[in-house]
Amino acid sequence: MAFPSPTRAGARDHAPRTRLAAVVAAVLVVGAGLALRAVATGGVAKYGGDALYTLLLFALVFVAAPRTAPAKAAAVALAVSWGVEFLQLTDVPAHLAGESTVARLVLGSTFNAPDLFWYAVGAAAGWSVLRRR
Repeated sequence: MAFPSPTRAGARDHAPRTRLAAVVAAVLVVGAGLALRAVATGGVAKYGGDALYTLLLFALVFVAAPRTAPAKAAAVALAVSWGVEFLQLTDVPAHLAGESTVARLVLGSTFNAPDLFWYAVGAAAGWSVLRRR
């Protein structure tokens, strides 16, 4: 799903349309993640889910700030994904995961270095879709 272009001087404000497209994209990414988990196992499910996690964050950046440049949105999504992954080097996510299913889904529990690559794949995928417009 393509997002409308950021506002240019003198151009019509597309922020509401961008925000709506981003919400739809976020819902589709969550659906894709659930479908992936239903049909795939092992590395495909895990690493595909990692890429989709960052792609979801990419879409949520546009929900919060619809005028964000695609490269900046990709950088923010990647930074948050990597931050959560590095947080897993502490006991905090594992403790919270034991207390809440939502925390487990959002924060994970164990650090896995290959995840860092797949988060970058998700950020790159989002950026590449929007940069072509």
